[in-house]
Amino acid sequence: MTHPTLLVIAHGSRDPRHAATVHALTERVRAERPGLRVETAYLEFNAPSVPRVLERLAAEGADEVVALPLLLTRAFHAKTDIPSVLREARARLPRLSIRQADVLGPSPLLNATLGRRLREAGIRPGDIPRTGLVLASAGSTDPEAIAVIAEIARELRHTGWCAVRPAFASASLPGTEEAVRALRADGVRRVAVAPYVIAPGRLPDRIAAGAEAAGADVLADVLGPAPELARLLLNRYDEARVTVGASLSA
Repeated sequence: MTHPTLLVIAHGSRDPRHAATVHALTERVRAERPGLRVETAYLEFNAPSVPRVLERLAAEGADEVVALPLLLTRAFHAKTDIPSVLREARARLPRLSIRQADVLGPSPLLNATLGRRLREAGIRPGDIPRTGLVLASAGSTDPEAIAVIAEIARELRHTGWCAVRPAFASASLPGTEEAVRALRADGVRRVAVAPYVIAPGRLPDRIAAGAEAAGADVLADVLGPAPELARLLLNRYDEARVTVGASLSA
């Protein structure tokens, strides 16, 4: 029995670092599960597009695809853009079964990736009780997405940080600079900023600029092609396959 193709759907960016990071992540996914066909498509800015990849897969005789949004929260792209693109593809390609997997977050594996990047930036276990953390996400106008980031910040607070504040690079407040300054005003002397974003680009650069402007002591890297993130993609792929199997046997 052949396994469904995993189609990773990234947002895309004019910044070439974005596509390079997505490519490195999908290569790690392939290495984690040899034999699984993994394809990548983009919503905008980069090629190939989602419709083009699905058309190619159908022409090559693929039967099933699990479309996995490379997104951390259920905001506009996950709720509207991707379902719309997949719905149109199903109408054009009726012989190709297309299943949309869940978004990546929240997940303990994402928290583990954050921890990895903070350690790489110089945070040691003994630093955590005296360090405030800014969890800096891309931002969204979707209340559900904002609530998820706030809840993750609360969860991280219980892991030993002296304080944790969420921040946003766009669409929501506070920004990274304001969050760092708020921690300073609360008496926190050491502040680390952890970007809760997958790949470099305009918004991660804005997070970094805010951290620098406010004098943050530590700035972690983006999540990138971490092994924990690759495992999370495979987890979401497997969950979507199980759901399909359960619905077919019902």
